[in-house]
Amino acid sequence: MPGIDDLGQGIPYPLLSDPPNIESALSSMVDSAVPRMNMRFANANARAATIPSPVAGMECYLIAEKRKELYDGAAWVTITPSGWVPITFASGYQARAGSPSYRILNSCVELRGSVQRVGFTPFIKGTGFSIATLPTICRPPHYRTYAVATEWATDMYARLEVTPDGEVEIGIPTITGTAARWLCLDGVRYSLI
Repeated sequence: MPGIDDLGQGIPYPLLSDPPNIESALSSMVDSAVPRMNMRFANANARAATIPSPVAGMECYLIAEKRKELYDGAAWVTITPSGWVPITFASGYQARAGSPSYRILNSCVELRGSVQRVGFTPFIKGTGFSIATLPTICRPPHYRTYAVATEWATDMYARLEVTPDGEVEIGIPTITGTAARWLCLDGVRYSLI
């Protein structure tokens, strides 16, 4: 009967009184230790296929997503900043500057960069429009609304809203005068919980 580690982590180790079977002894020790280490997976799908029933306290690094996550007993939570992932814009919109991207940090999504209409034409005033749809992992549980900076025009600001469906919706005020041709995503940060 193997012994158990002194720190109460449930890691067995062979005793001299155990029947001689080095493969079994080491297999039990490795199988108990690995889930308590920082595991590495190609991506979240590979992790889900390997660990269908995670246990609170498990942690891993996702190579494709470039982030470390911890299972809190209910969900995998990002505990390090992920790499910046470029935003894919809806038809008619494109990146302007600052490499429009998102990243996840401690259960929050951060956005950066600026966006414009294709052809650098002004946004349409007094209407709402969707410029992008964020992936499922970036979708907030509730609507998140922000005032964001725009080009120095009559407007100077726009309303940006991220919906629970991941839509990034923009609204330009109906103030008379020149409409802005770009808007900033910098400073938009929202909680995923």
